Amino acid sequence: QVQLVESGGGLVQPGGSLRLSCEAPGTIISFNSMAWYRQTPGKEREEVAVITTGGITNYAEPVKGRFTISRDGAENTVHLQMDSLKPEDTAVYYCNGKDWVYSYWGRGTQVTVLS
Repeated sequence: QVQLVESGGGLVQPGGSLRLSCEAPGTIISFNSMAWYRQTPGKEREEVAVITTGGITNYAEPVKGRFTISRDGAENTVHLQMDSLKPEDTAVYYCNGKDWVYSYWGRGTQVTVLS
């Protein structure tokens, strides 16, 4: 069973930075794309950033210029560097990996930006 494990969440002051990481230990599947989503209570989960195997990236408008997604070569490891954090970035952040058939999710990591 594929399991994605996130790390790096926490509490930060506005303007601060956090780096999220996600790995899939023991997984031999090669994801076509990996992404970060976030969700706040009462709202739908939204895509924040995505990166393909070829290195193509895409960002949600609210995080453009502040967040950077990266992937460790052929490894199923993805990072999200979050700079200039704002209180509205507060959410549970989920890692996602997609192969040709399935979409896999981590359990999420809490990011809280103090207001």
